Amino acid sequence: MDRNYITGIVLILGMLLAYQLLVPKPAPEQKPEQEKAATTASAPNAAQKAATAQPLDSVASRRLYGDFAAAAAGQSRDIVVENPDIRVTFSTQGGRVKEVLLKNYKTYDQKPLVLINEQSSEMALELPTNQGKVNVEKLYFETATPAQSTVQGNAQTVTFKLALSPTQTVEQTYTIPAKGFVVEYDLKLSGLDNVVTNNDIRFLWQDKMRQFENDMAENRKSATINYLSADENFDGLAEGASDQEATLEEPVKWFTIKHKYFLAGFIAENSPLKKAVFKTVVNPEDTQTVKTAIADVLIPMDDVKRGKGNYRFFFGPNDYQLLDEVAPEFDRNVYLGYAFLKPINKYFFVPVFNLLEKFISNYGLLIIALVVFVKLLLTPLTYRSYVSMAKMRVLGPEVNAIREKVGDDMAKQQQETMKLYQQVGVSPLSGCIPVLATMPILMSLFFLFPNLIELRQKDFLWSSDLSTYDSFIRFPFEIPFLGSHLSLFTIFMTASSLAYAYYNNQMTPAQPNSPINMKAMGYVFPLMFMFVLNSFPAGLTFYYFVSNVVTIAQQLLIRKFVDEDKIKAVLEENRKKFAKGEGKKSKFQEILQRSMQQAEEAKKQAEEAKKRTKK
Repeated sequence: MDRNYITGIVLILGMLLAYQLLVPKPAPEQKPEQEKAATTASAPNAAQKAATAQPLDSVASRRLYGDFAAAAAGQSRDIVVENPDIRVTFSTQGGRVKEVLLKNYKTYDQKPLVLINEQSSEMALELPTNQGKVNVEKLYFETATPAQSTVQGNAQTVTFKLALSPTQTVEQTYTIPAKGFVVEYDLKLSGLDNVVTNNDIRFLWQDKMRQFENDMAENRKSATINYLSADENFDGLAEGASDQEATLEEPVKWFTIKHKYFLAGFIAENSPLKKAVFKTVVNPEDTQTVKTAIADVLIPMDDVKRGKGNYRFFFGPNDYQLLDEVAPEFDRNVYLGYAFLKPINKYFFVPVFNLLEKFISNYGLLIIALVVFVKLLLTPLTYRSYVSMAKMRVLGPEVNAIREKVGDDMAKQQQETMKLYQQVGVSPLSGCIPVLATMPILMSLFFLFPNLIELRQKDFLWSSDLSTYDSFIRFPFEIPFLGSHLSLFTIFMTASSLAYAYYNNQMTPAQPNSPINMKAMGYVFPLMFMFVLNSFPAGLTFYYFVSNVVTIAQQLLIRKFVDEDKIKAVLEENRKKFAKGEGKKSKFQEILQRSMQQAEEAKKQAEEAKKRTKK
């Protein structure tokens, strides 16, 4: 690479660093008080909240709750049901889910992982009545379920019943499985045709998403609301640290409030949910809440009246292996990369990873085994690539002789070099095949590893959690593009990439006439990726490090089996066959020959045109 080229790159990087250091960051925009109030108290029952903060007299209760006024007073009791995976706490006030504990997971600071609780999550179920809207979550239900129980054998059912009369009831039934994270929910209205209207029931869920992972910025980047429309289109609010909102005309079959590694979702089993409005709100000053997620949908009244108000809650890990059985397209909550990369992860890496899990409990060793397995599969391509480079090295002296003979005529150089390749039966493109095959694999892992819950809180060497960066060195200040830490696995990955670039440069023939010095670029890219990947999961950078080391070892081993003298003899034999017209042309050689003929004809036409112009 020429000195001016390197100087230009250094100056550009210097300007970017200076911009980050010297230009002051704009102060966060302050929201008007009215907007803050709207985002923190967006439930439709704000008036009811204020009114029920203190005891209601019969007149006030009748005004707020109409025919349901008698159920507006009571005493709240907790009903706790658990299986080996979750512990769900219900409340008789509203017959609602009050708290969900995931028993086999911890937060980043090793506290119990409470996915939702009364302080962070609020649900409103608003019935349209002849006297106005009534929030069922403020009414008191009855249940025969004991205060504490553990699911044993078959699933356990918890029924909450609110009776206006023996024939007029509201029932909410939850079914907790013997194991797993899906809680079935049935809503039924009986004998209330003269009490409620035919309008749909509003279900609003607001969740102040709690922080479960160590990196708040990464948490906010991953947190969102996903949904599946009635016509099977999966979509979601844009991820990132900005407010998002979507109002959908198309009904939805399900929606999820998605953390980086965990989900809280609501699924319709019969008719889809109507007029969905989804919103995420970020308060940069709030260091406890990742985002506030708001889901506002309509439950079809007709289904509820006919006993078909069947739904499901999912409270659990965002684990690809579990989600596939929950609902159609539910596994898409685990992002596996762009459309052309997803099949690689879905049909290759995820199954292989889970197969290796059965035999290897240490995830660092599992990653090593995964690298070796992938490299073994790519060995034939790697071997062909090495042989192709060996052929180019053998032809190096002849290529240099062509350059000296032709001089600075680049077109002539290219033409003569292509003739040489045609004579000896060499395709310069064959060395690119392994690179092209490797790139989709590396890119697939780039998306897969940050979303693999299997790596969460799995330690290896100095890293306590392979699903996030290993902060081997922490800085008391923020370094632009790098952050406030330095990952040792990222350093090893960078060092191994530079070593591979050096080794590869020794094996690759020089290309003095190329406009870009690719050998020098081989050293630049690893340094750039060090900044990019410093905050990525340690499992990913460790994979790249091991991959580089195995690749170098693999090529050193192949080198022992490749005799360049034999290759030279084969090329000479091909040259003789070509001279006699006996050589069999490959498709590349046929294309090459046509291109050369077209170039020759174009050159002759240009020369003839020039002669005619002179005359």
